[in-house]
Amino acid sequence: MIGIIGIATIFVMVFGGYLAAGGKMGIILKSLPFEMIIIGGAAVGAFLIGNDFGAVKHTVKDVGKVFKGPKWKPDDYRDLLCLLFALIRMARQNPVAIEQHIEAPSESTIFSKYPRIQSDREAIDLICDTIRSASMNYDDPHQVEEVLEKRIEANLHHALHSSHALQGIADGLPALGIVAAVLGVIKTMASIDQPPEVLGKLIGGALVGTFLGVFLAYGLIGPFSSKVKSVVEEDAHFYQLIREVLVANLHNHVAAICIEVGRQNVPSHIRPRYSDLEEALKATKQDAA
Repeated sequence: MIGIIGIATIFVMVFGGYLAAGGKMGIILKSLPFEMIIIGGAAVGAFLIGNDFGAVKHTVKDVGKVFKGPKWKPDDYRDLLCLLFALIRMARQNPVAIEQHIEAPSESTIFSKYPRIQSDREAIDLICDTIRSASMNYDDPHQVEEVLEKRIEANLHHALHSSHALQGIADGLPALGIVAAVLGVIKTMASIDQPPEVLGKLIGGALVGTFLGVFLAYGLIGPFSSKVKSVVEEDAHFYQLIREVLVANLHNHVAAICIEVGRQNVPSHIRPRYSDLEEALKATKQDAA
């Protein structure tokens, strides 16, 4: 919702200010379709040249994050802590029983209580692979933490590709606007014998290209890139929470301490309250009893 409000504010302020200053939309509207073909078409073409099909598909999909925001909400962090708590308790109380859950998480009665988490392949793989490593006496916490850190960094780097691709478009749009403006000037020079009234409109139309390139770069595509990056980085905290809790488990802290270590490492605006988490953990214990 806030993204839509931001876009509306940009258009109202820019074009409202232009009209309030006495500007006329006729020249802009007349030139806009042709300038958009030149600038937008060149930008899309450059984007396709610089990215493979998977990256293009990923970027188009990630544009929706500008309006949807982060995937993981505060309730999901609470649910994740409850899930990890249940898995850690079972792994310590019955190491044999935990195997069926980590080997077939899609059929697990523990994972099925948290369908949003269960549907996220990366979160499930991260949890199951780490618990499996612990069951194989892969018990060096520092080594496991290093492996998890590299894995999370690699995933984050891949997820940020959409932001980098959008920023690349934003960086090129002002120059493409100049290209469109130069073409407009060439067109104007071909009509140099026309009266000033005609030349003025032609020059104005040419300058629309410069305006459009800068406007799209800094008013829309650049902010889209920044928003996608912030959303991706915030969602990365979800996977970092998994790392913190499971590494604490390898240090043989009690389960409650492992969960509190994870809770404390969640950013404050999405961190579950201690009292709320305590109630959720009590319900988890009762379900497991």
